[in-house]
Amino acid sequence: MLQIRPSCEHCNKQLPYNASDAMICTFECTFCKECVDDILLKVCPNCGGGFEKRPIRPEHLLQKYPASTITVHKPVNVALHQQKIKAL
Repeated sequence: MLQIRPSCEHCNKQLPYNASDAMICTFECTFCKECVDDILLKVCPNCGGGFEKRPIRPEHLLQKYPASTITVHKPVNVALHQQKIKAL
C-alpha cells in the first residue's frame, strides 16, 4: 500500500492525499510536478528512476488506511543531480 507522503522532498510543498500534482518513483520518493519537470528533469535523484503521477486514495479509505504524516525533506543538490543526468 502506498504511503502517500505529505510533501515534496525537494521544496517541501504540501501534497495532501488528493494532490493532483504529486509524483512518485518506484520507491515512493515523492516530489511535486514542478520540481520533477523543472529541476529534476524527470529523473529521481535518489534511485535514478522515472516518475508517475501518484494515485489519489479514495477518501472513504483514509480512516482505515491513512496517508503518512512523516515529512521527508531532503533538498536536492541541483547542480550535482543535473551533472549526473548528463553523464548517463
